[in-house]
Parts: sequence; C-alpha cells; structure tokens
Amino acid sequence: MTSVTDRHLDIALEAATKAASIIKQYFNQDFEVQLKADESPVTQADIECEHAIKGILQSAFPDYGFFGEETGTQGLESEYLWLVDPIDGTKSFVRGYPFFSTQIALMHQGEIVLGVSSAPLFDELAWATKGKGAFLNKEPIAVSDISSIDQATLSLGNVATLAGGPGWDETGRLIRSVNRIRGYGDFYHYHLLASGKIDIVIESDVNILDIAALTCIVSEAGGSFTQLDGAPIGLESTSVMATNRRVLQELSGFQLS
Repeated sequence: MTSVTDRHLDIALEAATKAASIIKQYFNQDFEVQLKADESPVTQADIECEHAIKGILQSAFPDYGFFGEETGTQGLESEYLWLVDPIDGTKSFVRGYPFFSTQIALMHQGEIVLGVSSAPLFDELAWATKGKGAFLNKEPIAVSDISSIDQATLSLGNVATLAGGPGWDETGRLIRSVNRIRGYGDFYHYHLLASGKIDIVIESDVNILDIAALTCIVSEAGGSFTQLDGAPIGLESTSVMATNRRVLQELSGFQLS
C-alpha cells in the first residue's frame, strides 16, 4: 500500500480551506495578541485555526500523530505524523500584511510525503504528494531550467540570523554572483521557486513546521530542499537551501553554513 493516498490530500485540503475561512474572518479585525515563551506572537486566529485543522485531520485519521505549532504534540513516534502551522507568519498577520500561510504536511516513517501550503490573502493554494508532482491552484508547476548561478534569482529569508552565522561571508559572495536578489520570505519564495520564477532560496532560523509542506512541494516540482549544510530536512532542521536543482553544482562551491 502506498504511504500517501488521494484521501490524505483531500482531507488536508479540506483542513486548509477551513483555516482560510477563519483567517479571512480575523484579518485586519480587532483580536487579542499574546506573547509565547519565545516572545513570538500568537492570536485567537492561530489557535482557532489549529483546533479546526486538528479536528478535521484527527476525525479522518484518528491513529495518526499530531505536531502543532499552538496545541503541541501527541503520538510523535507514530508511523504517520501530521505537521501543522496554522498561521506561519503570525507577525505579518498581526501587522496586517499578507505574507502568511497555513502549512499542513504529512510525515510517514520520517519522510515528508504530503504538503499543503495555503495563502488565502494571495489566493494561492499549493500542494504536492510524493511521486505525483506539485500543483498551484490546481495547475501543475515545475522549477526553472536556469542552470547558471550568474543567471539565477536568489531570495533570502531571516537575514539577521544569516548575518550572524558562520556562512555570512560566503553568502555575501553568492549575493555578488547571482543575477538578482530578493527577500520574499515565508511561504512566498517557495511558491515562486516551485513555479519556476526564482531559482534559489536560503533561509535560517526556521523550524520544521514552517517548511515541512514546502519541502514536499519544491521537491515534487523538481527542486532540491536541504539544510544549509546539505543535510536532509528533519524534525530538528533550522535552516534551508532550496534550489531548482540545476544550480546545485555551482552552488556547492559556496560554504554557506
């Protein structure tokens, strides 16, 4: 039996759609904002979205584990594990600009096999399942055919922590080598990468809930998605080097971590 099915995707999309409706009700309205232990904000919308997502996923798959940004974990060692960030980009949500999304991924025996990335204020819904390609608003997507660093567009995320890391000098050298620099951040530069509109994303200070779904989407679109040191993405990952795969050979000449 395959590790991921159409039913898994249908339920994840249902959960993302429900979260989008909640987000739209709260966006640019008055809502309570609290600070978590790490000083990051959390809102009523975050919590309500996660409860809604969790209810839908667990009703359909009661034996699966759940790892959520706001409601914690259960069954972390389960064969199947849902990974959920109800509003990735809460700071943007609080400030009233649209760079936030709902991220839902499914991990099977340590491998990410499904990803759904919903950005309701952009009207973008991306998804992928292992071996079946990647889609954006129901249309198939693929990474670019750019194969040279000097023609590539690079997007950087969490620049402050990149600047404080050991690879900053090499990152500067890469910046001087590419064709164009942007800093789209959050879900958006991964949607662009998977759609062939940019070619490299480098990011630090992330957690697995931020990137799990996007890992699957970029990979199924034909790209590569690893940590900055080239190691595979896992539950403890905190950095990203994602590419269209065609620039990897040149990119390997830069020590980014």
